[in-house]
Amino acid sequence: MKIVYANDKIKKQCTNLKEATKLFGGNKDLASRLFSRIQYISCAEVINDIRVNKSFRFHNLKGNYQGCFAVDVKSIKEKWRIILVPLDEHENEFNPCHIDKIAKNVKVVEIREISAHYE
Repeated sequence: MKIVYANDKIKKQCTNLKEATKLFGGNKDLASRLFSRIQYISCAEVINDIRVNKSFRFHNLKGNYQGCFAVDVKSIKEKWRIILVPLDEHENEFNPCHIDKIAKNVKVVEIREISAHYE
């Protein structure tokens, strides 16, 4: 699967151990887990491969994050999530985004942010 990053800061957090560790307040375990999740996402063929993996806890978001989805960086016990958006082959968002209809075809995702968005 192709990963597009929302900006250079997000890309650095997802690809640079020092930046990831800094994001997680020095927690190298979380930084390592983030890298593992990003690797899994990049190896997936379609977004459905991520969606069906229970350990990711793929779920849709609401409010300002309508059309976005989240997966846990480590587990439900941690506050950190990877916020992602499914994109079409031209790297445009689906509007509206009906994940049940598109999950087996989406081959591009945007990592919008890595955050503790539940706080």
